[in-house]
Amino acid sequence: MSAERVLVAVFASPVADVLLRWAPELGYRTALLDPDPDRGAGALRIEDLDVPVEAADVVVTDHHRPELGEVLRDVLAGPARWVGLMGNPRHEGPHIAALTALGVPAADIARVHRPIGLDIGSKAPAEIALSTLAGLLADRNGRAGGQAHGRPA
Repeated sequence: MSAERVLVAVFASPVADVLLRWAPELGYRTALLDPDPDRGAGALRIEDLDVPVEAADVVVTDHHRPELGEVLRDVLAGPARWVGLMGNPRHEGPHIAALTALGVPAADIARVHRPIGLDIGSKAPAEIALSTLAGLLADRNGRAGGQAHGRPA
């Protein structure tokens, strides 16, 4: 592996808990990024991360948090390898309006992958984490991984 694999789960959540437990089995160093350290044990702010962000796969696990725009803006200002946001593909992501209001350029907003993971009909936190990790591995390995969301024709 040429670069260290790093997974940064953004916002303490049930999905983040599973991602942080399973990702080391796939060779990732992990970190939990949350601007509110009271929400998760060991949660960090972006300026406190001690992982090489240029190698990081950043997964935002809660699109309802009021800090979504500010956190994504700060992540996008850096050299993260991949940035993704969980959410329903049938609705526009709330990150678009939040980042636009903060003056983030459209090219940077377009770096945010949404939906994320493989389309396996995930509902439970463990299923969502599995789908997400499989999608990240496919991306790192240059594979499509069946990431098309929607019904086959």
